[in-house]
Amino acid sequence: MMKQDNRISVVINTRNAAQYLEQVLTCVEGFDEVLICDMESDDDTLSIAQAHGCRVITFPKGNHKSAEPARNFAIQSATHEWVLVVDADELVTPELRHFLYKRIQEADCPCGIYIPRLNRFMGHYTRSIARDHQLRFFKKEGTVWSSHVHTFPIVNGKTERISSRKRNVQLIHLADESISELLQKTDRYTDDEILKHEGQRNSLWALVFRPTWRFFRFYFLKLGFLDGRPGLIQAGMAALYQFVEVAKGIEADMRQQASSETTQL
Repeated sequence: MMKQDNRISVVINTRNAAQYLEQVLTCVEGFDEVLICDMESDDDTLSIAQAHGCRVITFPKGNHKSAEPARNFAIQSATHEWVLVVDADELVTPELRHFLYKRIQEADCPCGIYIPRLNRFMGHYTRSIARDHQLRFFKKEGTVWSSHVHTFPIVNGKTERISSRKRNVQLIHLADESISELLQKTDRYTDDEILKHEGQRNSLWALVFRPTWRFFRFYFLKLGFLDGRPGLIQAGMAALYQFVEVAKGIEADMRQQASSETTQL
C-alpha cells in the first residue's frame, strides 16, 4: 500500500509581483515546498523568490492577460500531493497553515477545500466582499484549472468549505485596488469572459437583469449597505462588470451578424 503524502506544496504564480512578495513568502516558510511559477518578470520578483529559497520555474508571458493559463503548469510542477495556491498579494495565516496540516491527516479529509479570503476596498474590509471563499487547496492528482479568469479548479472528488467563523483561518488579500484599477481589470477580464461564455445568449433582458441582480446581491444580501459609501460603490462596480460583460457579448454578436450579411451581398 502506497504511503500517503501529508506534505504540502505552496504554488504562487507571479508576473512583476515584487510589491507584496516579501510578506507573502515570509508567511509560507512553514510549508514543505514553495514553488514560484513566474511569467517572465522584469522587476525584483525573482531575486526575492531566490532569497527565500523558493523553487522557481518559468511560464512564457506571451499575450496572456492574467496568470490563469499558467495555473495548470504550476500545479502539476508541484512536488507534493497536496497543493495550496496562493496569489502573490495574499497572506497565509498561521491558523490556516495549522488547520490544513491537521485536516489532511484526518480520514474524512476531502479532495478540495474552499478557504475564506479577507478583502479590502477603499481602505476598508467591507462586508460585501470581506470573505469570499476560494477553492485553493486540493490534491494535485486529477485537478484541472481553467485558463479563463474567475473560475475555480475542477477537483477529482468531494470538497468542503471552511467556515468564516473559524477565527483567523483564512487568506488575507493585501491588495486594495483603486476604482481606476478595477475599471482597467473590468475591460481586460470581460474580454476573457466573452470567450469563456461563447455561445451564451446575450439578450437585452440579460443586459438589464444581470447587473441589477449583482447590485442587489452585493448591496443587500451581502450587507453592503452597512458599509456606507464604499459598500454602495463596490455594489455599483460589481453591477458595472456584469453590464460590460453582457454589452460586449451583444456587440460581438451584432458584429458577427453584420459581417455575415456583408458576405452575402
